[in-house]
Amino acid sequence: MEFDESGSHDGTPTEARLRAGIEPYHRRMLAVYDWLVLGLVCRWVWRCPRSKMLAQYNSHVGARHLDLGPGTGWFLDECRFPTANPAITLVDLSDGVLAGTARRISRYRPVTRTANVLEPLDLGAVQFDSVGMNFLLHCLPGPLDRKAAVFDSVIPYLADNARIFGSTVLGADERHTAVSRALQRRLNRADSFSNETDRAEDLARALAARFTEVEISRSGVVCLFAARYPGGVS
Repeated sequence: MEFDESGSHDGTPTEARLRAGIEPYHRRMLAVYDWLVLGLVCRWVWRCPRSKMLAQYNSHVGARHLDLGPGTGWFLDECRFPTANPAITLVDLSDGVLAGTARRISRYRPVTRTANVLEPLDLGAVQFDSVGMNFLLHCLPGPLDRKAAVFDSVIPYLADNARIFGSTVLGADERHTAVSRALQRRLNRADSFSNETDRAEDLARALAARFTEVEISRSGVVCLFAARYPGGVS
């Protein structure tokens, strides 16, 4: 058997490759993430101000919310939930990310789960009204058809008409500038990103295969997406 360094012999991403994607999210980086990444890089390099991603949260977040790869928790801290006491579950492979976000939104008493989002999740009997995946997909290894396993991972926990939403930096996009392409290539070489072949069309196709009311929009080289889980609705 021969193993690709990005995954196992069958093309499945290894735990080591997945952990490479979260390596940058150490304590020092998380301390500056909000102003450096969400502030400067999003607005001036990716050309998608964080206000657009926050608007997505405000439009789609539900009373029972699951957040995959919550980062620093900035969006959960700033968004408007439809209730004063939302039930929030956080899932990430990094214990540091989970601990930091849980502290930041401690007023909501979130539940945390350390897990690989590309594999079946063990979240109990809970059902969610919304799932956020902000800046998650471009960190997951492999092409988009393989990354789409993250959608399958959450489907067992979705309430009827639940909303799935998020954003991702596209690699294969004609809107890249010299600066954004250079940064993207650097992040891919470091295994922080794995998005060189990611296209909006492929993301839309993966969502449409599983959900309804798929919405895709672009701001710079960021793709913002949302969809509805029909559940028992025919």
